[in-house]
Amino acid sequence: MQSSASYASGKFQNTFQTLIILATMVSLFSLLGWMIFGAFGIFWAVMIAVFILVSTPKLSPMLVLRMYNAKALYREDAGGLYDIVSELSRRADLRHTPRLYYVPSRIMNAFSVGSKNNAAIALSDRLIRVLNTRELAGVLAHEISHIKSNDLRLHALADMMTRVTSMLSFFGQILIIFYLPMIFFTDARPPLSFILILIFAPLISIILQLALSRTREFDADLTAVRLTGDPRGLASALQKMESYDRSIWNILVAPGERDSQPSILRTHPHTQKRIGRLMHMAEAKDRDIIEARERIILPHYFSEVLRPPRRRLFGPWR
Repeated sequence: MQSSASYASGKFQNTFQTLIILATMVSLFSLLGWMIFGAFGIFWAVMIAVFILVSTPKLSPMLVLRMYNAKALYREDAGGLYDIVSELSRRADLRHTPRLYYVPSRIMNAFSVGSKNNAAIALSDRLIRVLNTRELAGVLAHEISHIKSNDLRLHALADMMTRVTSMLSFFGQILIIFYLPMIFFTDARPPLSFILILIFAPLISIILQLALSRTREFDADLTAVRLTGDPRGLASALQKMESYDRSIWNILVAPGERDSQPSILRTHPHTQKRIGRLMHMAEAKDRDIIEARERIILPHYFSEVLRPPRRRLFGPWR
């Protein structure tokens, strides 16, 4: 089980990185506001951000779950899963135990939606059938860590800042087009740095948003191990998910090709890097959250999904 010193050090590093990324995102759209609107630009940029954050209604968990055709899992359907979630929620000091949902998909996936007081965790059909109880405990602990840390709200805030940055950048580029005659027929020339910032600010903000996502994934892994005391369980789950998803991708899209996506453009860290960190936390003897190793057996009315994953026209793979 990871030591308190190791956990505290990891949490400090992840929190520090999160604050730096968020501060950089705020500085970027504030800089755009200053460049476009002048001395009051920073004030108006912050006001726009606050207005969007307050006026945008919170996305209902059910709306997201409907996109995946998710169905509610009740305790009588999967008592073993609810036992794990209840214990993890107790260890995480959550006042409300997240509800569980079943996603009819062959893609091995799990995600959480909502807030601390109204959270839900969705598990795909393939994930439940392939992972054993120990591995499922690690995955559930990871999702509960996101809920405990308010990562869902944090991602919404980062997304809002990226949208504001893109909006300000677009407005600035329109102004440049409007003043093109003045640029061509007078000596007025906007600084090259001004133009470059307007063009590349949205891309920089997106890259920062992706970096934030990767940092929060590492932090969720760290907290998950704190909750279960079992880094090997989560590492084993990640390895299975990586192997299966790679095989599905190769069959559907690019047979024989390996993932060549640059790290800077990934929403999640490389799986092997996550596994390496988890195994570094592991000791010779782990404390499992549950002794049983059998797989969770779903009721017969949750039929196994056999069709290959497909992408809907306006929706996710499932």
